Amino acid sequence: MNNDKLKTTVATLSVVSNTTLVILKLAVGLVIGSVSVISEAIHSGVDLIAAVIALIAVRTSGKPADESHPYGHGKIENIAGTLEALLIFVAAGWIIYEAVHKLLHPTPIETVGWGIAIMAFSACANLVVSNILLKTGEKTDSIALKADGMHLRTDVYTSAGVMAGLGIYWIARSLFPSFPLWWIDPVAAIAVALLIIKAAYDLTVESARDLLDARIDPEEEKIVIREIEALYPAVHGFHHLRTRKSGPYRYFDFHLVVSGDLSTRESHDLTDDLKKKIKEVYKDAVVEIHVEPYENSSREHIRKK
Repeated sequence: MNNDKLKTTVATLSVVSNTTLVILKLAVGLVIGSVSVISEAIHSGVDLIAAVIALIAVRTSGKPADESHPYGHGKIENIAGTLEALLIFVAAGWIIYEAVHKLLHPTPIETVGWGIAIMAFSACANLVVSNILLKTGEKTDSIALKADGMHLRTDVYTSAGVMAGLGIYWIARSLFPSFPLWWIDPVAAIAVALLIIKAAYDLTVESARDLLDARIDPEEEKIVIREIEALYPAVHGFHHLRTRKSGPYRYFDFHLVVSGDLSTRESHDLTDDLKKKIKEVYKDAVVEIHVEPYENSSREHIRKK
């Protein structure tokens, strides 16, 4: 299975999983009257929207470059990741609003066992699906799948938190039936929202930086630099190295300083070999190299070993 088909299959799995969880959580939350379970249904609803965005993004980002998009469609995944992060902020705000409302207007929780059961099921299901999303996102270098996986991984922790809150409520109500315990559920919901906000912030930073054409990880640049250095003494150095990332695609642009006695054909073959070596490391790399003869280059700007 090629990367584009694999990404689409995994993104579809996330849509199906989130749809199922939204229905189950909402039904149980309304039946037992738990704002924390309903808040988790809202969270999963936002995750469902995010999963649909991720599915559209991975299906679109794989399209080849065309006349209107000469650099391809890779940044669609970065846009999708940023939108997903913003949706998480919205979900967190709604959860806090509902929780504060319940703190001010408390209502009893009934049939707590059903809430605990659905949260346990949700945590297990999201753990499995998030692992698949994160591993596939890492394998295919898809920020959209990584973002979706981070959503569901957050759900694992928040579902566990809600389950713990309901469990404490259940046990405490059995031991201290006259003690006021209505506040446990909305407080658990607020804790869920705070965890979601932290995850949203991290995701925003990761997905939005590539929209601004930030340089790639310096450790990744070093791999390319080592390939250049391996060509010495035919290559005297390089300068003006520029890098950026768009979806799964990495762009490398630099000036290569070569010996002045190399012919045009020899310089062309040398840069072709260098491009092939870089693409062996980064399959989807786009490499642009400007060749300069050593005697005509500004030597103070040449980087060497």
